[in-house]
Parts: sequence; structure tokens; C-alpha cells
Amino acid sequence: MKLVDSIQRMATLSKMVRKEGKTIGFVPTMGYLHDGHMSLVKAAKKHTDFVVMSIFVNPIQFGPSEDFEKYPRDLKRDEELARAAGVDVIFYPSAKDMYPPGYSTYINVERLTDRLCGASRSGHFRGVTTVVAKLFNIVRPDVAYFGQKDAQQAIVIKKMVQDLNMDVEIKVMPIVRESDGLAMSSRNVYLSEDERKSALSIYEALRKAEGMVASGEIDSKKIIRAIKDVISQKASIKIDYVSIVDTKELEDLPEIKSEALIAVAAYVGKTRLIDNVIVRLSPKILPDSEKKPGVRR
Repeated sequence: MKLVDSIQRMATLSKMVRKEGKTIGFVPTMGYLHDGHMSLVKAAKKHTDFVVMSIFVNPIQFGPSEDFEKYPRDLKRDEELARAAGVDVIFYPSAKDMYPPGYSTYINVERLTDRLCGASRSGHFRGVTTVVAKLFNIVRPDVAYFGQKDAQQAIVIKKMVQDLNMDVEIKVMPIVRESDGLAMSSRNVYLSEDERKSALSIYEALRKAEGMVASGEIDSKKIIRAIKDVISQKASIKIDYVSIVDTKELEDLPEIKSEALIAVAAYVGKTRLIDNVIVRLSPKILPDSEKKPGVRR
């Protein structure tokens, strides 16, 4: 495995790999790797010939009062995990090389970034799309892998790729959870023991929502109220949002008619966590207007 910190060297290496007729799988990360990241590497190794992982804590996606300075970093640990997983190259650029003096070009995906996390993290997605576009231009991957935990991010990236005619396929892989259900996140390291226990109520609430939908409940207000009731039982948790939206435009859904993203963001102590589930109505409980001809009622 190679560790590359030069943008030019990474670009040259990618050209050489592609010239050999090999496909490149790309896993962009901010480091402090966990099993969620490793699941993306596993998928990349399965479907492509050469796996590049970037480790870059991107300063322009953090707000002034957010955790850029204290975001967990451990390159040596990350190298060991990436090597064991079969990563071919870690691309580890510096912020001064990614954003040199006078840098002034940014990418903004409109509408999709105004809601959910975008509503409370102004400028966050502009930073995400800008850095991902730069990484795509440097690495030139055939396929890039993202996690479903960051559902809005994945949808925004897909839209950017579509709108800008980028020649890369985006694959979104399932959320990886701890044995107790907590969605894996590098920020979980911030949680105290008590906060860690309280954080479990987020997934507990999402599971309750899944059960309600499976039982035929389609009223979003009732489902959101139930989610908030579960989470609010923990005094250490402050809800940022609970939303039920469609999976393409992220528009609020008064009722679940076929498929929906149920998303939660909450502060557990000072740590902001996100989680989500995608629910799909079975044909038995689809509203009549959504049933396809020939489907038995």
C-alpha cells in the first residue's frame, strides 16, 4: 500500500492505473476509520481493480463553532486498518495544497442542501461538494463509495455528478451499526459512557417508526411524534430535526405513499449524531393511487 500526499503524484498514479486497463474504486473519508469505512473498501475491492482511499479532514465543510480542530485524527492507525483491508493507495493531501492562497471556486447544489442537515449547518454541503469534486478530478475513479448513514450527502453527491456530467458511478452502501444498533461514526469517540447509552434511543426511535409503517401507519406527523417521544425520554439528547422526506428531492412528505427517508439529527451532550432508515410500503398497505395495475389488494 502506498501513502501519497501529493496531488500531482496521485493524479499521475491514477492515469497509470487507468492506462493499464484497471478500474479505480474510490472511498473518500475524513479518517479515524471504523467498520463502516471498511465496508466501503470491501465493496470497492469486490467491484473494482484498484482501491484508493482519501483521508482528508476538509476544513471548508465545518462551521466556525464546529469540531474541525478536535475532529479525531490518527493516521498511523488508519494506515494499519487500510492496509489490512487491502487498500492500494491512501491519498492524504494537505489543506494548503487543496486550497492554496487565492482559492475561490466552490460548488453548490441548490435546493437539496437547504433542508435537513443543510438547514442547521450553513455552508456544510458547499464544502462537501467542492472537496468531492476536487477529489474526483484528482483520483479519476470509475466508482466512488459512500455510506447510507450520510443519506443527504449521498443524494447531493449523486445530483452533482448528474448535473455536471461527471464520469463516475456513485454507489451507496448500507449503514454499519455497532452490535447494540448505534450507527458507526468517527464522532462516537466523543461520547461519554452515559451519553453512549442515551444515543441508542435514536435507533430505537427509528425502529419504532419502521414498525409503525410496517403496521400500516402512513401519517408522517404521527410517526415523527412517536420518534420524538422516544428520544425525548433522554434528558441528555437535544433533537435538531426529525424529518420524513422523499428519497430523491428530500421534500417533506405529509404521508408515506411508497418509499421515504426517515432522518434524525440530534445532539447527545455536545456531539451531533445523525441516523436514518428508508421505509417502503408493502403492496398491501399502499394507498390506492399508488397501486400498480395487476397488484392484488
